[in-house]
Amino acid sequence: MCPPTCPPSAAIHRLIPYAHVADVERSLAFYETIGLTRGDTLTGSAGKLVWGSLHRGTARLFLALADGPIAAEEQAVLFYLHTEDARGLREHVLACGVRDGGPFLGRPEPLHPRGVLFDLKFPHYMPAGELRLHDPDGYVLLIGQPAS
Repeated sequence: MCPPTCPPSAAIHRLIPYAHVADVERSLAFYETIGLTRGDTLTGSAGKLVWGSLHRGTARLFLALADGPIAAEEQAVLFYLHTEDARGLREHVLACGVRDGGPFLGRPEPLHPRGVLFDLKFPHYMPAGELRLHDPDGYVLLIGQPAS
């Protein structure tokens, strides 16, 4: 029978998202625009990056080179991040060349745009603001500014 609690020393203490991407270098550069810092990387035998990590504070993200094309419509994951300044982050990301998608109306056209930042919204659960950003592979990042 399984004990009711996991021993503290054996319990999971960190969850790190690990995304497969079409181009590790491109994705590392993209995630640097939202304030993550490039960490360790691994170069394959062909001289191309096959793995990379990013971090900021306790946040971590691992990226690995996908074996095939990335189908954005088949991705059943989104990333939720926090920032202290959603408006400032939006201005910065746009200044870095990410395309402005305007208002997100529930169904972007094309259905899964890549490399697009949508307008700041103010949902009831994140009244200080929330951004929707699609990375170069179509992964969705929701970036909220918690109330202080």
